[in-house]
Amino acid sequence: MSGLIAAVFAFLVAYLVGEGPVGSAIDLESAASAAAGIPAEPDQVSRTVQSTLGLAVAVAIYGAAIGGLFAIAYAFALGRLGRLSERATALVVAAGGFLTVFLLPFLKYPANPPAVGSAETIGRRTGLYLLMMLISVLAGIGAAILARQLEPRLGSWNGTIAAIVIAGLVVLGAAWVMPNINEVGREFPAATLWSFRMASIEIQFVLWSVLGIAFSALTARAAAPRRVRAARRPAEPEPAAG
Repeated sequence: MSGLIAAVFAFLVAYLVGEGPVGSAIDLESAASAAAGIPAEPDQVSRTVQSTLGLAVAVAIYGAAIGGLFAIAYAFALGRLGRLSERATALVVAAGGFLTVFLLPFLKYPANPPAVGSAETIGRRTGLYLLMMLISVLAGIGAAILARQLEPRLGSWNGTIAAIVIAGLVVLGAAWVMPNINEVGREFPAATLWSFRMASIEIQFVLWSVLGIAFSALTARAAAPRRVRAARRPAEPEPAAG
């Protein structure tokens, strides 16, 4: 449910902010094909449907999938992040998800609009992106585990900082070792590329932010009856002195 709620907001951002650069890129691709004498292929689905119903369905499926994975990550993190409450844990997991699942892999392999990239290399580009994402997620999980282990010796704050620094070095090392991919032609407008990539960041930021907020609110609501029952439970009598 939280994923679907987040998908609604992500769709609005994608439609209002992302569709402009996508349309511009498609127009550039069509113009380049026409200049090269390549006949335009008929659209199986119109751009109107793609930018409305098609986009909504895709974002809803993506949001629901991310919501399910988020619930698993939350269940793993609950009680393992110090003394954080249920709400705070959900927000921390959302921030970590945005950072490890999207932002860090995006910085190494940023998204490209239509008309950018070769069809022959799409498999390699996808594989490298998923590998970078896996390394980033594992580094994030490792940082959470390492912070708990360092807490007795360094304290909560210093242990967390040390774990984040170590995980960051691992991700930076992986990004430095992994090959670079740059298939953006010099003729492609920089403004369109910049707008598309910024829109990608904004969509993901809204998705993860709303996901964390919605999940924390629904979790607190579900936990409220349990807290009320615990508060009303009579205290056990103290044992009599011997």
